Amino acid sequence: MSDKPNKIVLKDVHKRFGKKVVLDGLTLEVPRGKSLVVIGGSGTGKSVMLKCVLGLIRPDSGQILIDGQDSMKFSADEREQALRKFGMLFQGSALFDSLKVWENVAFGLIQGRNMPRKEAKDIALDKMGQVGLGPEVGELSPSELSGGMQKRVALARAIAAEPEIIFFDEPTTGLDPIMADVINDLIKSCVQKLGATTLSITHDMASARKIADYVAMIYKGKIIWHGTAAEVDNSGNAYVDQFIHGRAEGPIKMEILKP
Repeated sequence: MSDKPNKIVLKDVHKRFGKKVVLDGLTLEVPRGKSLVVIGGSGTGKSVMLKCVLGLIRPDSGQILIDGQDSMKFSADEREQALRKFGMLFQGSALFDSLKVWENVAFGLIQGRNMPRKEAKDIALDKMGQVGLGPEVGELSPSELSGGMQKRVALARAIAAEPEIIFFDEPTTGLDPIMADVINDLIKSCVQKLGATTLSITHDMASARKIADYVAMIYKGKIIWHGTAAEVDNSGNAYVDQFIHGRAEGPIKMEILKP
């Protein structure tokens, strides 16, 4: 994909749950300082792949390299150091209702890095400003915010510790097209400012085209195509073509239970 060293590499990763094979020899490279978006339908293995990279799920076999180091062989201390490189924007935002907005943004700084609350709040308000939220919003509860504002808060939290790697899990799910485009623009500007490497999963092609340097498609637990964002509309791959145009007819068959 690039002549730059890769920040994240997955090599022949396998994962099954009982008899169900979810990842079936998945291989993927995320170039340093670039944005890779993995597209694919529901149940194709996107979320499991992301959880494997994050260390939330352990693959049955294969390698996951972070900065050239095999994350599956990390000691507890090495894993802790690796996690400090990560930021995450969760699907549905996943904010804590019991905390004020600024406390949500500062959560990783306070709980993960033992930063004094005043210092963490200053950083949180700065990051909120970067996503277009004023300091008055910091005193509100997440339940008082619209879906789009909650997503902005989640983005501010993801970048609060200025991570080297940011993961985006369906970043525009549940948003109207205009707000989704606003979030995509914010993601792109924040990531460029940080110089971070990003790995995203989505089925929203408008989002993929906006934030991706590279696109890869997962199907039945394997990467079946990858290329630049500019190449996705002329991929020459029937699976990719069917997916990006949302056609029912094609090589991808939906499993529908008939009565």
